[in-house]
Amino acid sequence: MLVAFPHLIETEEQLDEIMTRPSQELVEFIKELESPLVILGAGGKMGPTLAVLARRAALLANHNLEVVAVSRFTDRKIQSNLELHGVKTISYDLLDAEHYTSLPDTAHVIYLVGMKFGTSQDPSRTWIMNTLLPAYTAQRYRDSRIAVLSTGNVYPLTDVNKGGSHESDPLTPIGEYSNACVGRERVFEYYSSSLNIPMVFLRLYYALDLRYGVLVDIAQKVYHEEPIDITMGYLNCIWQGDANDLIIRALGVTASPPKLLNLAMPEVFSIRQIAQEIASLMGKPLHITKNEASTALIGNTTELRHALGEPQTPLSAILRWTAHWIQNHGRLLQKPTHFEIRDGQY
Repeated sequence: MLVAFPHLIETEEQLDEIMTRPSQELVEFIKELESPLVILGAGGKMGPTLAVLARRAALLANHNLEVVAVSRFTDRKIQSNLELHGVKTISYDLLDAEHYTSLPDTAHVIYLVGMKFGTSQDPSRTWIMNTLLPAYTAQRYRDSRIAVLSTGNVYPLTDVNKGGSHESDPLTPIGEYSNACVGRERVFEYYSSSLNIPMVFLRLYYALDLRYGVLVDIAQKVYHEEPIDITMGYLNCIWQGDANDLIIRALGVTASPPKLLNLAMPEVFSIRQIAQEIASLMGKPLHITKNEASTALIGNTTELRHALGEPQTPLSAILRWTAHWIQNHGRLLQKPTHFEIRDGQY
C-alpha cells in the first residue's frame, strides 16, 4: 500500500498523529485480538504511542478492543493523554509482586518494561528490572501470548561486512545492561518452554522519534557544530511508529520456544553518510572525528521481513523531519542513545 508522508512535521500533535496512524495490515490484524490488550511498561518512550496506535487501529476496524496501559506513570501528563485517547490506564509499580494478581486477565500481552539509562550508576536495579519482572509476568500470564520488546544489544559487535547479527547467533555481549537484557530473554525463554507460553522477542535497533533517538543525537551535534565520533560507524534503525505497528502484529507469530525477530529497517546505514545528509539539510559544516571501526552493533532483518513484512517509513523522510525539528527547537526528551559507546558502559 502506498503511504503518503508529510514533507515536514511542525508540532508534537502532528508528530503523535503520524506516529499513531495504523497501517492497513494492523487494522486487519487487530480484529484477531480478544479484549483487553494489556501493555506492561506503557509509560516509557514507546509505550504511549503504541497504546494509542492499538486503540486507533481497533476503532478503524470497528473492533471493541479495550487497550489497558500499565505503568508507574510518574509523568501524569502521559497518563492523562492516554485516557483522553480512550486507553484505560493502571498505575502500578510492577516491582511489587502483589500488584500482578489484580491485573486484568487477557489473551495478549505486550511487554515493554526495561531499564537502560543509568545502568552504570545502578546496575543492581537494572538487573532486577530486566530479570525479575519477566518472571512475575510469565507466571501471571501463563495462559497468554506475550510479545516481548528486547534489544539488539543482546548481540556482540559484529563484522560490518557480514550484514549484521542473525537471531541464531550466540548472545555474548559486554556490559551490565546488555547482559541484563540477555537475562530478560533467558527468564522469559525458561517460562515459555516450561509452561508452553507462546512468545516473540523483538530485538529492537534504535527506534526513531523526533524527541529522542540516534538521529536526534547526531542532528544536535551537527546543529551545534560539535565533533561526531564515528568509530561506531554503522547502525540499524526504524521509525517508532513502524516499530510499534510491528510489535503489535508480532502477537500473531508467537511460539514456544519464543520466536526471535530483529526489529529494524532492512538497511545498514553509515553514520558518516547520515551526518553528511543532516548537515546538508541544515546548511551546517560537518565535523567528524576518528574513523569507522570494522565492527558495529548491527542486525540482519530477514526473519522480520518474512514474518511481518517491511517497515513503511523511509530514512530520507525521517532525516528531513529530524533536521527541521532540531533547527526549529522542537521539544526533546533529553535521553541520549549513547550510540557511540562500544564497551557496554551505558
